[in-house]
Amino acid sequence: MTHVAIIGGGPGGYEAALVAARLGAEVTVIERDGLGGSTVLTDCVPSKTLIATSDLITEVEGAAELGIEVPREIRADLAAVNERVKKLALAQSDDIAHRLSLNKIQYIKGSAHIESPGVVVATTDSGPQRIEADSILLATGAHPRVSPEAQPDGERILTWEQLYELRELPEHMIVVGSGVTGAEFASAYNGLGARVTLVSSRDRVLPGEDADAANVIEDVFKRHGMQVMGTSRMATVERRGDRVLVTLTDGRVVEGSHCLLALGSIPNTEGLGLDKAGVEIGDGGFIQVDKVSRTTARGIYAAGDCTGVLMLASVAAQQGRIAMSHLLGDTVRPLDLGNVASNIFTAPEIASVGLSQVEIDETGLQADVATLPLAANPRAKMQGVHDGFVKLFSRRGMGIIIGGVVVGPRASELIHSVSLAVSASLTVDQMAEAFTVYPSLSGSVAEVARRMHRQV
Repeated sequence: MTHVAIIGGGPGGYEAALVAARLGAEVTVIERDGLGGSTVLTDCVPSKTLIATSDLITEVEGAAELGIEVPREIRADLAAVNERVKKLALAQSDDIAHRLSLNKIQYIKGSAHIESPGVVVATTDSGPQRIEADSILLATGAHPRVSPEAQPDGERILTWEQLYELRELPEHMIVVGSGVTGAEFASAYNGLGARVTLVSSRDRVLPGEDADAANVIEDVFKRHGMQVMGTSRMATVERRGDRVLVTLTDGRVVEGSHCLLALGSIPNTEGLGLDKAGVEIGDGGFIQVDKVSRTTARGIYAAGDCTGVLMLASVAAQQGRIAMSHLLGDTVRPLDLGNVASNIFTAPEIASVGLSQVEIDETGLQADVATLPLAANPRAKMQGVHDGFVKLFSRRGMGIIIGGVVVGPRASELIHSVSLAVSASLTVDQMAEAFTVYPSLSGSVAEVARRMHRQV
């Protein structure tokens, strides 16, 4: 029986463990913080739970358009919200522990490092534990990046892992960083009722996303009272009593009650013994892996944020599953990032899959593009939805769908049909011919495809 030691119990680790156990391996998972890792305990699950509350408030505040009277101002009880957030995160972690137990997977709570090829040492409360394994999977995740000029104190200056200890809604939250994390939390706290200032070093929010989608989001932010400071780079963040001062490189100072640092992530690779094991580290400290999750060291795989491949829970889980299938001789398809669907949980959401406009332009690929505003959709009109669109990209002359973007409420659900089309290389005509419900937001996906029909 093959013995697999997995360091890290996030999506990359626990999904790998389940596959390995199903394929007949003996599996040991070592996780220091709790099963589910940061994804479940301090990152994805908590943030999306918080956002769900914010989204509900936003929907209720727009109820007047649908003929519903809202008698008073709606505000969130942040203490109750955060208690719910933490309770749901722990419940999800317990569910994972139960699944591992049902599959007879050993779980050790503690930190770990590779002592030598095939030997992992777990440091637990009861002392070190030596584990001999035929193969090792590293799924150690990442943690928030901070700056020497902006040190979090856990009370007023915060990373996204520390937000859930807040008991009262910030009077004025300054969010530094306008990438996915910064935009999501700026949107969430704005929806919860806080005054929000978003400091962006680039000329627009979400600089890595579809430009049309980012412009919609920035317009919505500003319309809802958020101050968006473009081309503004943070120099320092300091606390003075119950106030926080964010000084920009051009000398301007932004004063608020709290500051969220959304400056990116650093992989958790220190102290793992990677040099001794022969595991190569690349730029930014990320573990180098190939498309089946192998590192440069024989018998050692890696998955998830510690690899920097694409920092999504779904990608981490897929990397872990691929690694174990490859290791244990099952059928395996190498990781294909061209088929990854992703979502940004702002209000409205941005979902995308396949090639982007930037990638199409950079490669010179001949492609057709069509966009349909959601405001033209009958269901959207009924629901009072004004912002958003559906955009599809297809290969010119062939009509094969190669990518798409959806901006709107529950875009994370609407993108699935586009994801199926991209992964199965469907044409716009095949997409258009599939029935959709009338009226429905998904009808806009078929309508865009219909408009891309090329008569033969």
